[in-house]
Amino acid sequence: MGPDRGAGRGRERRLAAAPDRDAALDVGTAALRGADTAANPAASPTGPTPGATPGGTAPAGANALAGRTVVIDPGHNTGNFKHTTEINRQVDIGTNRKECDTTGTTTNSGYMEAEFSMDVSRRLRTVLEAKGLKVVLTHEAGKERPFGPCIDERARIGNEAAADAVVSVHADGVSAGSRGFHVILPAKVKGGGADTAKIIEPSRQLGERIAGNFARTTGSAPANYLGSGTGLVVRDDLGGLNLSTRPKVFIECGNMRDAKDAAQLSSPEWRQKAAQGIADGIVGFLGG
Repeated sequence: MGPDRGAGRGRERRLAAAPDRDAALDVGTAALRGADTAANPAASPTGPTPGATPGGTAPAGANALAGRTVVIDPGHNTGNFKHTTEINRQVDIGTNRKECDTTGTTTNSGYMEAEFSMDVSRRLRTVLEAKGLKVVLTHEAGKERPFGPCIDERARIGNEAAADAVVSVHADGVSAGSRGFHVILPAKVKGGGADTAKIIEPSRQLGERIAGNFARTTGSAPANYLGSGTGLVVRDDLGGLNLSTRPKVFIECGNMRDAKDAAQLSSPEWRQKAAQGIADGIVGFLGG
């Protein structure tokens, strides 16, 4: 039901300040062109070379993906429901304090967002590794930790890996009838340990590429309940974005509380398409 939040979190939802919302709308058309330009990074009409990271540029040619690192962050953890005290602990997200993590949402039949996000993340890892990329998951639920990790640690893992791209995988949990996917981009924030100025532009490019490829590969439309049909939303209240120093986005792959979206999210075949669409966006961003 949205990154950094669990059930009942909708009242906290807020977009970034107006200038950043306007920026999201300005790039909406480009997001839906992302699938067309993914195979040709030079075709991007604006901004620095796709795949650029803060302080660097993407290598060209067949070796564009050599030595590149991608961090995948599966949203939530299936054990969070049993550790509500721990995940409710407040952590510093730079601009304020927020819960360590949340439970996430479920479909009406009980399929957990944390199960979905882990499955898609593992599929995504397989696709990216086949391209020669180094892939790091922020966690693998049940293997090394019973809950979490906290949102500040999730950001730190990407930073310490010097990731060329970071993607946090989620599914939303809003009212029935609200359908489609959206990609969340970092707003410009500065405070405490948060300073996103250097990642705004590359994160926007990453989000555009993922949005375009995700739409093409899954057949899903951009969300009909936010983002004005662009599939892109800018937010300043997510610790995983605020504390990142690497290009990073969140993707809400659909709405688990809508029956039609839930049917897709519950399908292994559709989840494979989702992983492929995200992977194609990442590879296009990196210049591969």
